[in-house]
Amino acid sequence: MTLNGWLQILLFCGIIIALVKPLGGYMTRVFSGERTFLSPVLVPIERGLYAMAGTSEREDQHWTSYAFSLLMFNLFGVIVLYAMMRLQAGLPYNPAGMSAVPPELSFNTAVSFVSNTNWQNYGGESTMSYLTQMVGLNVQNFLSAATGMAIAVGLIRAFSRASGPGARKTIGNFWVDMTRATLYILLPICIVLTLVYVYLGVPQTLGPYVEATTLEGAKQTIALGPVASQLAIKMLGTNGGGFFNANSAHPFENPDNISNMIQMLSIFAIGAAFTNVFGRMVGNQRQGWAILASMGILFIAGVGITYWAEAAGNPLMHAFGLEGGNMEGKEVRFGVAMSSLFAVITTAASCGAVNAMHGSFTALGGLIPLINMQLGEVIVGGVGAGFYGIILFIIVAVFVAGLMVGRTPEYLGKKIEAKEMKMAVLAILCLPLAMLVFTAIATVLPSAVASIGTAGPHGFSEILYAYTSAAANNGSAFGGLTGNTPWYNVTLGIGMLMGRFLVIIPALAIAGSLVAKKTVPASAGTFPTDGPLFVGLLVGTILIVGGLTFMPALALGPVVEHLVMIAGQTF
Repeated sequence: MTLNGWLQILLFCGIIIALVKPLGGYMTRVFSGERTFLSPVLVPIERGLYAMAGTSEREDQHWTSYAFSLLMFNLFGVIVLYAMMRLQAGLPYNPAGMSAVPPELSFNTAVSFVSNTNWQNYGGESTMSYLTQMVGLNVQNFLSAATGMAIAVGLIRAFSRASGPGARKTIGNFWVDMTRATLYILLPICIVLTLVYVYLGVPQTLGPYVEATTLEGAKQTIALGPVASQLAIKMLGTNGGGFFNANSAHPFENPDNISNMIQMLSIFAIGAAFTNVFGRMVGNQRQGWAILASMGILFIAGVGITYWAEAAGNPLMHAFGLEGGNMEGKEVRFGVAMSSLFAVITTAASCGAVNAMHGSFTALGGLIPLINMQLGEVIVGGVGAGFYGIILFIIVAVFVAGLMVGRTPEYLGKKIEAKEMKMAVLAILCLPLAMLVFTAIATVLPSAVASIGTAGPHGFSEILYAYTSAAANNGSAFGGLTGNTPWYNVTLGIGMLMGRFLVIIPALAIAGSLVAKKTVPASAGTFPTDGPLFVGLLVGTILIVGGLTFMPALALGPVVEHLVMIAGQTF
């Protein structure tokens, strides 16, 4: 580890903290329907979209209607995207003559982009046409991110709206929340980011691929396309799906350290700002800062371990006199520090974009990205998804606190009772169900085992990482696994659906239950949820739940691999 590396990490953290209040304030005004500097231009467009959809900003929905609208919209997205890939060969804007995408891969990819996972069992530049990339995948990058933001806002309203005679028992309007998230937040920022990326050298063209001749006389095809526009939303919306197979390790997607820093900031910006949105909407910004502090503790710990493990290097290589950090699978232009930071950010925020190959990390370096996803990616998390994910752990934490002091648990004046606990536990348990059950089956299924690239514990980690990434809606991978097989395409797709919608529905059910509850004024016996004690309790709850659930599986993979590595053995 170096001082320069830590200074870059601290610079990143400082910029994110500086963005929280201004971006959070702007997002609060957007979702509250207040006027913003973009309103003169966007309000007519917004109202036109509502008219086309047959709804209005004055129309609120019960949580069941909100959930139904969300499910039908996402189902429609899967069908349209699947059809576009299957018909790709006959559609326009296909200068490279890409053929139709196979059925299982089309299913996997459609579910992947609609669920904000962006797992890619294909090379983008060799599989998808410009039309599929722009109108199919890129549109879903916006809509899946906006869906997550809408759910988070609906859950926040459950805490901020008081009950009583005449009070609304609704959580908002899905169509309005999604439209505002897209029009006022995602689209304007992405336009600016796209222009910045083009300035930094990222391609943005509809022209055909370029044929070049190397100095040795060999013919080479250089893939181009509308890269900058997809790059902007894939980062800001924590989608992660790259235009190129190498993702953000490709020089056309991530030319230098400036673009690398902008991409990392984009991944965390909206997720971190949501904590401030929460604080503002419930009338106590300290509540939001407490949540952000809990996220920050887990994040810094993860960065520290990963950076230390990668900087220490591989003792098996040291035995041959090759000293220094582990640079295998990393780009020289980023180095160990920025590769380690990017890996922790992208797995903490359900983004899945990578600027290094996680499968080439040391055992402990690869362990942290795995844990980040297995904890539900609540360390900032995806746009909206990370926030409603950590709310589930907050409910568990205050319930435990209530049991310890013998009082009915409550959070922000809302009683946490049996229904909320059941829904929270259901949502939390669906992730290990998808991750561990499919991993267990794949490790004994010959056709699934044949897809791993490395024997021993690292091979097990490849399978575990794949199903963890899918269920956590992350999309990154240990590169050694060949995932483009019928088994993995189908089961990973099912895991993505479980990880997305079996969390969303209980979260919305909690919102519907809480919004109908009467707000109880704080008293001398109320557990404060805006101080260090609560931060410690929340961090402990997240780690204990994750540790008890996943430690046995981790012991079979990265832990064993680390012990073997330090013992000087190899497989």
